[in-house]
Order: sequence, then C-alpha cells, then structure tokens
Amino acid sequence: MSDLGDFTDFEPDDGDGGDESDDAAAATGGTDADARQSDEADRFEEMSVEPAGRDRGVGVLSASEGLTIHEDERETCLRAYVTVGNRSDVRIGKYLLVPYPDGERLFCRIAGLEYAQEFRADDATEIHARRAMRSNGIDEQDFKFMAELEPMAVLYEEGGDLKRRMTDRVPKPETVVRQATDKAEIKTGLKIPEDGVFLGHLSVGGEKVRTAAEPPTIDYRLKDDYSEGDPLVFRHTLVAGGTGSGKTHGSKNILRQFLAEDRTYPIEGSDREVGPCLVMFDPQDEYAQMHDDGELSEEFRRRCEREGVACGGHEDTTCFVPKVDGASYSASHHRAEQVEFTIPFSMVYGNPWLIAGSQLNDNQYNALQYLLDRFQREFGREGTYDQFTTFLDDPALKEELDESGRVHEATFDAVKRRAYGFDGVFDQDARPITDLVKQFVRPSGISVVPTYHVNDSRAKTTVVLALASMLVDQKLSNSPRFDRIKETPLLLGMDEAHNFLTDADSVQARKVIGKFTEAAKQGRKERLGLFLITQDPQDIADPVFKQINTTVVLNLGDEDAISAVNIPASLESKVPYMEKGQMVVYSPDNSEPVEIQGLATCLTKHGRD
Repeated sequence: MSDLGDFTDFEPDDGDGGDESDDAAAATGGTDADARQSDEADRFEEMSVEPAGRDRGVGVLSASEGLTIHEDERETCLRAYVTVGNRSDVRIGKYLLVPYPDGERLFCRIAGLEYAQEFRADDATEIHARRAMRSNGIDEQDFKFMAELEPMAVLYEEGGDLKRRMTDRVPKPETVVRQATDKAEIKTGLKIPEDGVFLGHLSVGGEKVRTAAEPPTIDYRLKDDYSEGDPLVFRHTLVAGGTGSGKTHGSKNILRQFLAEDRTYPIEGSDREVGPCLVMFDPQDEYAQMHDDGELSEEFRRRCEREGVACGGHEDTTCFVPKVDGASYSASHHRAEQVEFTIPFSMVYGNPWLIAGSQLNDNQYNALQYLLDRFQREFGREGTYDQFTTFLDDPALKEELDESGRVHEATFDAVKRRAYGFDGVFDQDARPITDLVKQFVRPSGISVVPTYHVNDSRAKTTVVLALASMLVDQKLSNSPRFDRIKETPLLLGMDEAHNFLTDADSVQARKVIGKFTEAAKQGRKERLGLFLITQDPQDIADPVFKQINTTVVLNLGDEDAISAVNIPASLESKVPYMEKGQMVVYSPDNSEPVEIQGLATCLTKHGRD
C-alpha cells in the first residue's frame, strides 16, 4: 500500500475507452446522471451572475423545502439562501426583514445555519479532503449556505406609526432578505419600548447590534409609565448571575436609573408625584458606594446624557448600620452618611416568627403568639427583649398555663429554648429604627442596610427580615402606623435573596414566603417593587418567583440554576458561555426575550480601593 503522505494528485485512468461521461462518473464513483448533472453545473458556472446594478440584502427566500408560516411553530418552514459574499457576516440570532409586495415586512431572526451540497456529489472522500487541505480555501459556490429563519412579527404602517402584529402571512419565494438595521424596525419587531428604564444595549452573541443611526446602538429599556400599564418596577425584577458575572456591577447600573432626577410616580388619591425610595439589603457592603462617583470620563458622561442614562453617584444615599452586640462597622470605601439603629422588640409583636427559628411546629408557634400577646398586655409596646426572657423564666407562669391547659409544659419549654439567643439583636444602644422611619424611607433616596459586619447568621437574618417586614406590612396596611412608608413608592432590593426567601418546610419560612408573596401580588397597587439578586435562583421560593415579571440572567454555570430562571431554550444554551456583562432579559410584558450588553463602565463607584 502506498504512503498517503506522498499522494500529490489524482489522474483518472482512461479505462476501456468509454465515453467522457462514463469517465467522469467513474472518477467520482457516480452514475451517468451524476456526470450529466456535473456538465450542467459547468455550464451554469459560465452563466453571468453579474447583472447590471448592485446586490441587495443578504440573500433570497428559498422554497426548495417548502415555504410555510404555521400556527404551530414546529410546522413553520422559512429558509433563505445566503449569497457567498454575505456568508461571513451572518450569525445565529441576527435579525432580518423580508418584505411583502404591499410594503409590510416580516421581522425574523436567524435560528439556524447550514451548508448543503449544491450538486449531488460526495465531498467526504480522501481526494476531496487532501485537495482542500493543500489549497488556499474551499470554493463556497460549490455549496448552498442556508439560513433557517424564525418569524417574530409582521411590521406595518398605520397612521404614520410603525406597528407590529403576529405573523399571519407567508412571503413569496425568492424575496430578497435584508439585515434589519433600522432602530425603529428592530425595536418594534422585538416590542422594545422607546422610553423607560435603561438596562443596556441590544446584542447578538456578545456583539452590540449596530444601526446606521447615531448612536449606532439600540438601547433596551423597561416600561416605566402608567400610560402603558403598570411600571414594571412594581412587577418585580430578579437578577441572577454567578460569581464574576458582573451581577453587582449590572445591578448598580440598573438601580441607578430608578433614582434619576426626573423619575417620579403618582401617588394614589393625590395629585402629587414622588420619586421612589430604594432600600437595599447589602450582605457584601457594596451598595453604599452608589453615593460616590466612579471614574467617569467627560466623554462618557456626555454619551450617557445623550442616551438618557443617569450616571454618577447619588448624593442622597445613607448607610443604616444595624447595631448588633459583638459586631462593629467601619467603612473607608464609601462616603455615605452612616446612621446606627437597633431593632426594638416591639416589632416582634406583629411578626412572632422573627424569634421562632426554623424548628417550631404550628402548635409551638401558636403558643409563642399567645405568650407575646400576654407579655404585650402586661408590658406594653415598650417591653424589651430582656423583660420578655425574664417573663418566660417565671416558673409560676409555666405552671399556670400547663394547669389551665393553655400551653403544655413541654411546649412552653420548646418555645423558651427557641426564643433565647437574641440578646445581641434587639434593643441595643442605638435609636430604634421605628424612630428613624422618615430618614429611612425618603423619596428619591437610597437607604443601604449593610450586614457584612454581622457574623452571626441568625442575627443577620433577623435584622433583614424585621426591616423588610416592617416595610411590607406598612405598604399593605389599610391603617398604617407610618404614612411615610405607605405614601412613598418603594423599591425593596435584596442581595443574596436565596438566603431569606428560600422555600423550606418550617413555620418561619412559610410565614416569610407568605408575606412576600402577598407583597409581590399587591406591589402594583401599593407601588412596591421587589428587586432580588441571587446566584442561586433555584432556591427562591416558587410562590415568590412566580410573581417576578422581569428576569435578568448573567453567566450561570449551574444547570439547576439555569433551568430555574425559565428562559427560552434558544437563550438558555448561551448562558454558560456569556462573558462578563452579557445578559439575557426575559420580560414577557416588555419585549421578546433578548440578549443585551450592559455598560462596561459602572455608573457609580464600584470596587474596593
């Protein structure tokens, strides 16, 4: 056997003197029909494909395998032949337009790309492979390059406005297909609102979609106007991303937009419009930096101004530091004002689960509720945690309740054990948060609650849930104690939300999830928005997760986490490979699911010095 490494060329033998078509067929291992088809291909190559004028678009629709628009997307067949000169620029996910004769346009995206044989021949042979390996490249004209298209909407003019509707008609074969480059067409095709809260720029495969306009990028925004339905801020947002994905950077940029100077919301029953307050629970001590400017060039600031993007530090940012025994807070990485506070024990009266822990059963929880009610009757709202534990230490009380059948002694002991251990949380040497409500909830202000300095996880959870519950209870109350909370549009931000809103089979978890689920359902009416940030979206309780309208997904490597965010499969497959700052936005009431690129520059200070 000869050494294939010495193989230089292939010269077919003349054989038995048959005709040329037999020789051609034998050389390729084909038939007479194959040879005739090859001759036809040669004659086709001699035909002119350079008519007067210039090519338009990227190719034409092909009906070779059918041309179908169907109610069942699985039956839809829409394919385009892409000409050789355009093939290197075509990418999966890019947006195309297919015109109809009457001026309407079919807006679609490339869902698949395929090389197919132009003529019936076998290119998977040693001869073809070796020739290709020794040549400067392949002749793409020998192959068809087909793009599978996913129809998304029909664009049409009405009263001078560009509008969209569902795909309801099939375009004609050999219609020229062109790339969508007009900003209005792309935004309308994807149902992206013209105005609203800026999230980033539309992208495909990590590259921003470019237009011929200035600026050439396409801004992605969330609806934020009651004239178009409820602002999506009050229909809740989830940001999910792994470590190093740019989750905090991106969240700061989004949250900064809600604090823009001109962003206000009408107050129900009033003629006033009020700016929202952001209360941010911050386990990593990063969001107080929103007070300070980042390293923003003048050119970048001007570009933000042109595009309507709020940038720079937000001066009205205050850091509310929980006073917890054994924990001290010091910060040199931000210049926000620091205000210490404590959780008064009176906040437990309405939320007994704050000291219930995770192991009380329903019977024990009811006993705790009874003991708190009795304590309140005796000591009033000024009763302290120390007084409550002393109250529980009274053996006469335990005996009385056991003999009366009100609380069994074993149940009493269980409640007592669980209620102990909060000495360092309640009634510390600082002002109660209930006395600071007007400072804590300020229109157009940011109140950051850092918990990084609190090492005890039980104390940390108690602080976050106590404050969050106060805000939620006052928002949902028909007779609120604090009108300031009731009347101020509120955005409740919670980083590492999976630590607080996890689905668990315990009294405390059920109470917490129930409260936040109700808050999420009533958010639109009460102007209360949840902004949850997590790297473990699968751990967010399902009743809360179902109320989320806008999901922003950055890079995630965990399959369970990716599956939990419930985005379309076409985008789900991209998530593990997304670079820092790349995001998928799934907001059905705002737009089609899209990929966007967040700003590479943080709009406020970010990162430790």
